[in-house]
Amino acid sequence: MSFKMIIQLILASLLLVFSTGAAWYEGSTIVEIPWEWQHTVIFSQMANGQVEDKNDILQIDYFVYAAKFAPTFPLLMLLSATYLIILMGYTLLKCNGRMFEYFLFWIGVSFLVLSGFVSKSPTIGLKIFFVSFLVIGILLIGIGLFGFLNDRAKRALGERENETI
Repeated sequence: MSFKMIIQLILASLLLVFSTGAAWYEGSTIVEIPWEWQHTVIFSQMANGQVEDKNDILQIDYFVYAAKFAPTFPLLMLLSATYLIILMGYTLLKCNGRMFEYFLFWIGVSFLVLSGFVSKSPTIGLKIFFVSFLVIGILLIGIGLFGFLNDRAKRALGERENETI
């Protein structure tokens, strides 16, 4: 692994850790807003049933609250985690370009599926996440398809040149 790749991994990891801490802190205000528990603490409700006390709230619901009402740091988490996943995928799959293109394509499809889960949210934060998931998904699918088609065209041209010789 090259020095540039290591620097990118370190910087993206630091951004992910910082934004996770900040989103966790921002989301912790959910414990002070009991009227929002019914709509926001979905993981706590799945795990514990009805949430009646702030001690019943799981930590992951802090991130849900932050994504809904203070989306800056959760969005930074999303972007840095996506960058890390793509960077690690590139590092592992750079020997086989076609596999990396498939990798990008399927991550893009995953983002489109995620956009469907948050598409009908009334909060501005999850609307921002919807657009982010949608744009990232379309970009990754486009990059994957472009790389695949570009590779296919190069091979087709190479075969034509071999036929004429």
